Amino acid sequence: MAFYNQGPFYNPRLPFTGSIQGGLQEGKTITITGRVHHGADRFHVNLQCGSRAGADIALHFNPRYDSHPGYVVTNTLQQSRWGTEERKQHSPFQRGSSFSLEITVQRDFFQLKVNGNHFMTFKHRIPFYSVDTISADGKVELTSIVFQNPAAVPYKNMINGGLYPGRTINIQGVVNPNANRFHINLLFNSGIALHFNARFDETLVVRNSKLRDQWGKEERSGGMPFHRGQAFTLSITCEAQCFKIVVNGNQMSTYKHRHTLLQQVNILEVDGDLSLTSVMV
Repeated sequence: MAFYNQGPFYNPRLPFTGSIQGGLQEGKTITITGRVHHGADRFHVNLQCGSRAGADIALHFNPRYDSHPGYVVTNTLQQSRWGTEERKQHSPFQRGSSFSLEITVQRDFFQLKVNGNHFMTFKHRIPFYSVDTISADGKVELTSIVFQNPAAVPYKNMINGGLYPGRTINIQGVVNPNANRFHINLLFNSGIALHFNARFDETLVVRNSKLRDQWGKEERSGGMPFHRGQAFTLSITCEAQCFKIVVNGNQMSTYKHRHTLLQQVNILEVDGDLSLTSVMV
């Protein structure tokens, strides 16, 4: 992850309460890994507003094993009163087994994945920005609690060691609902090796390079794979002769290197009408 994140909690002892630095923002992800005890009756993870006893709980996530098969209860606690329980049958949390639980903050809900698969969404009943604490307890051992922040736009970061064949940059984000344009630049000391510019006003993506202060010839083929208001994944792989550009799993285009000293290309820049969820270099 190329942008700043709070360090993980490793092997936290239960009952555990920890601070979420900077609170929750849209796009932030918390990943909890651990193993359920063989004889477990239940365990829980809470996202709560403050660390004191009786604090409001925006998300109470509670696998239970008092019937077969196990099930998962989700709920909120507001002013010391539990809300309406939501129950999800067919729990993926097996007694005695390891798991990973990934909670991503979306505008209207928490998105929950278990072992890499979509499990459920839980609509916000308490504003997510009032959450600043995570807690856990029950018949479970936790290995780690890891935080990933959305990156701020405009985004600019070093590509340590520069580019070389086989190196891939992965960008995940969401296009603004009223987007006009956004761009991604791969820079070297005096120019732009790749300028990738999604233009919603022209419904196409322009690729170009800026060498010795001069823009070259634009490449404009390949259509428009991005949609206003929608999430995307974009990967740019540096190959020996070209950049290979893949959007949402489909190859969109290749772009022949015009600046061939790849190792000099050492800055990534993202700006325009989008928000970033993650940037991996």
